[in-house]
Amino acid sequence: MDDLVDRARRLRSLEPSCGPVRLIAVDGHAGSGKSTFTRRLAAALGGAPLLALDDLATHEELFAWTGRLREQVLEPLSRGEPARYAPYDWTARVFGPPRTVPPAPVTLIEGVGAGRAAVRPFLAALLWIEGDSEASWARGRRRDGPELSDFWDGWTVAERRHFAEDPSRPFADAVIRLVPTGYEWLEGPRSTAGTGRFITERET
Repeated sequence: MDDLVDRARRLRSLEPSCGPVRLIAVDGHAGSGKSTFTRRLAAALGGAPLLALDDLATHEELFAWTGRLREQVLEPLSRGEPARYAPYDWTARVFGPPRTVPPAPVTLIEGVGAGRAAVRPFLAALLWIEGDSEASWARGRRRDGPELSDFWDGWTVAERRHFAEDPSRPFADAVIRLVPTGYEWLEGPRSTAGTGRFITERET
């Protein structure tokens, strides 16, 4: 976590973007390591709230969760109010008991599509986890096992379509790569275009 302490400080110094909240999105291909990275970043931020978009998606709506995110999370936080959302149970295929996300100074959302166009106006920074799509998907398949092979077949088609229609990486403030010593933070396409709000330096 030591390699993330300075990055956490920089994130805390950003201007609020969603009411009083600095909302940080972590996007990338499924299986690229977003969840592990975001949990570590949340810890470096002193236990920042973390919302996984897997909790808002469903089997029938892999990417059609924007309305739920806006109504249950973004709009309440923008008013300085706690967000309440019902996480989806991927085994029972129903929404479970509601969870609360406080309007903390820094809040993280992670998942494929976290940096989509409908969400970007609410973000203080968009972080993209670098990784080849095919390699990331293969890692996800190994993690989930053969019993979810059919799900992954459908997922890869849906993810390709989503990023073709609504890409996130071109708008990333930072691109993050996993290296043996931790994480390497590089300036994202948005920053190199001169419009970024979160400028990084090449570090490991």
